[in-house]
Amino acid sequence: MSEADNEPARSAEAARTTEEETGVGGSSSVTSLDPDSPVVVDELLIHPDEAPDTNSDTPFGEPGAPVSRRAPFYIGFLGALGAVTGLALMLGLQNIRPVLVLVLVSAFLAVGLNPLVEWFMHRGIRRRWSVLIVTVGVVVVLTLFMVTLVPVLQEQIRALIATAPRWLGELERNSTILGLDKKYQVIGTVKEKLQDPDLANTAFGSLFTVGLAVLTALFNAFLIFVLTLYFLAALPEIKRACFSLAPASRRTRVTYLGDEILRRVGGYVAGAFVVALTAGITSFIFLEVVGLSEYALALALVVAILDFIPLIGATIGAAVVTLIGFAESLSVGIACAVFFVIYQQVENYLIYPRVMRSSVQVPGVVTVIAVLIGGSLLGVVGALLAIPTAAGLLLLIREVWLPKQEAS
Repeated sequence: MSEADNEPARSAEAARTTEEETGVGGSSSVTSLDPDSPVVVDELLIHPDEAPDTNSDTPFGEPGAPVSRRAPFYIGFLGALGAVTGLALMLGLQNIRPVLVLVLVSAFLAVGLNPLVEWFMHRGIRRRWSVLIVTVGVVVVLTLFMVTLVPVLQEQIRALIATAPRWLGELERNSTILGLDKKYQVIGTVKEKLQDPDLANTAFGSLFTVGLAVLTALFNAFLIFVLTLYFLAALPEIKRACFSLAPASRRTRVTYLGDEILRRVGGYVAGAFVVALTAGITSFIFLEVVGLSEYALALALVVAILDFIPLIGATIGAAVVTLIGFAESLSVGIACAVFFVIYQQVENYLIYPRVMRSSVQVPGVVTVIAVLIGGSLLGVVGALLAIPTAAGLLLLIREVWLPKQEAS
């Protein structure tokens, strides 16, 4: 073999030798270097001989000292994180407030209907069938109301609106009211608004807006019905899940207190319905006798619905009916005023205490404060929920907090 033929072989061997010496192009280049060389330490960040010991309890090294909770950065970071979390929670609750109102109303109705379900259960009917019977009963009552009473109610409301200008004219003949009207121009403005053909559009907006509001109301009513049915059927499971969050040593007491609170809420709902129904029936009979039979059903329904609102509902209903009575005639107005004054005293001191005696035991001042706070937070729904909520809180204070204070 000639010198020229061996030249490529010598060149390839020299290149391989160069790569091994410089650590380029071969897998054995790293092992050929000194582990303490700067190249290895810079690339691996730790010495090759300091590999994790998998047999040790701390194979990746001993943990360092914890961060001091008194460090300014730690305190500031946690404070800022808590503030941001609270703000996000408040914004989230504000955004889902309509949904929370629907859930609260549904739960309130379910707890109110639960005593009726348990009444059927005590007679040997299983809960799912008891819920079905109660649901069908509620649907039948609502259907009968829509079929039999709504046409009459619609006619009476139309008659009320048509007669309103005449009543305003009767008021204008009164010298005292005429003097006030000359100063403030109230009756003329109201009469002009009532005779305006665009009153409906002015009051309720466009046809699209009215239709959208009706659809929203129907959808909300359907959601409340479905949620109420679900809560009513799953109430034992919901209670069991909530009570299981308590410690085992206190779970029995928590269960007793929770059942008592739910019993009081249910008793309040049933009692409020009985009181409102009594007010509506009594007002209907009185209006039929006194000479307002043409509007008796509509006005009695207004009194019954407003009577659900604590403190001021009955007074507002009585004021509305009395004003219409005065617009009809002086004697009818005086009769309405006397009747509602007497009836409210009977309701406040005889009917309401007897109905609510076994359900809620809330002092008068607490009732007023609770209704004001509930109304400020959630409007009419908050006012309705205020009294049973206050009853539950008073029970917890009396059974939990006060005994601890006495023992301390």
